[in-house]
Formats: sequence, structure tokens, C-alpha cells
Amino acid sequence: MRALKNTIMYILLSLWALINLFPLYWMLTFSLKSNDEIFGANIIGLPKDWLFENYQEAVDAGNMGQYFLNSLIVTFITIVITIVLSLMATYALSRMNWKGRKTVNAIFMLGLTVPIHAAILPVFLILREAKMTNSYIALIVPYTAFALAMAIMICQSFMENIPRELEEAACIDGCSIYGIFFKVIIPLMRPALSTIGIFTFLQAWNELMFAVIFISDSDYRTLSVGIQTLSGSYTTKWGPIGAALVIATFPTLIIYCFISKKIQSSLMAGAIKG
Repeated sequence: MRALKNTIMYILLSLWALINLFPLYWMLTFSLKSNDEIFGANIIGLPKDWLFENYQEAVDAGNMGQYFLNSLIVTFITIVITIVLSLMATYALSRMNWKGRKTVNAIFMLGLTVPIHAAILPVFLILREAKMTNSYIALIVPYTAFALAMAIMICQSFMENIPRELEEAACIDGCSIYGIFFKVIIPLMRPALSTIGIFTFLQAWNELMFAVIFISDSDYRTLSVGIQTLSGSYTTKWGPIGAALVIATFPTLIIYCFISKKIQSSLMAGAIKG
């Protein structure tokens, strides 16, 4: 009876895995077809003619190489700044006693209640007045600002469970406050850094509205915006668009495959400690 239950469970899980993997399969085959195949009878089958030149066209004509690099620069800098600022802010809020600490923490947490796209107009006006539009900074600053609230909340759940005796021992050994922060706190916060990194990556890599409104210069467009430019006014070659979608999507999947266990362990640690 138990063997039958296990067999049924494996069958159901396999079906669920196929359902979730099918969109990736469809997108990959879609990127290698012509318009005739995409809109013809061969919608979900393998391509009859494998058009790898769709990728070449997406990179050359669609300038996907430049857009990919722009997304990489914006996302990497956003992750680094978010991690640094959230660690420093959390240490000040959780470990230091100063007037107004709880108020400042409440202000940071209010960021969780503000949808990122609800601030498009005020952020755009600020960036325009500061002459920061059409630059990497126009995306890095708002991405970092909106990622800080979640990052600080994650850091607090970890830092509050680090024994203060470790810091006291380091202080007795002659460590300054900076030595305690860099030699004691940061090494113990590595699981939190993994969690913050992946959440910030997904937010910055996939964001579209800020990138569309704040960036009009093609030299600074990100990948999500660049894909839109491949759609023509009258006719559209959907194969290169599929290739661009693969270029935008598969790096995220590859990264997750390499660090999936790290992400899951860090999320589990945060859930237990929180």
C-alpha cells in the first residue's frame, strides 16, 4: 500500500514538474522558429528549421548585448549597495542605543507598504531636477531605495539572534566597533546576504516601469526595455523576440541552479530565527 502511495506521489510530482517546465521548453523552441511556424500548425513542437540566427539578430539588430550589459551593471551595483547599506543600518538599529532609533526603524519598515510603481511620478521629478535621468544612477538609486526595507527586515531577523556575548568578547579582546562589525557580525550574516542578494537581483533584473520612464537613451536601456524595441509597428519577427526572452530569462535560472541550496537554507534559517 505504501509503495502504491509513493508511486502515485511520484507520478503527480512528475506531472507538476512537466507543467512548470513546459513554459521554458515553449520559450526555447519559440526562439528558434520563424513566424510561419509560430503561427502555423507547429505551435508547440520542435522547430522544423532551427533558426539559430534569431539569436544573432537579437544581439546585433536588437542590440541585446548592450542591454544585457546594462542590466548586469545596474543589478550588480544595486545588490552591492543594498547589502552594504542594509547591514550598516541594521547594525545601528539593532545593536546601538540612540534617541529616535525606533522611529527611524519604523520609517524604514514603512517602505514595505509603498508599491514601487506608486512612486514613479515623484521619483521621476526628483531625478529630472537632479539631472540624473538617462544614466545608470537613475535606476540604481530607486532600486536600492525600494529594496532597503525588505533587506533590513531580513537582516534584523538574523542579527537579533546573534548572541551579544560574542561582541562583548571581541570588545574585551580589543576590537573597536568597526572590528566587531566586520570580523564578528558580517561573517555570521552570510545566510542573510544570500537571501537579500537573490531578492534584490530578481527585483532589479526584471523591473520594467522605472526603466521605461527614467531611461530614453538607448545606451542605458536595460534588457527588459530592449525586448520591447524588437516589436515593430507593422510587422514583427517573433523569433528574435523569443531569443531575447531566453537571453533575459535563462541567466536567472542558471544562477538559481548553482545557488538553490544556499537560497533555501538561508530562507529556512531566516524563518526559524524570525
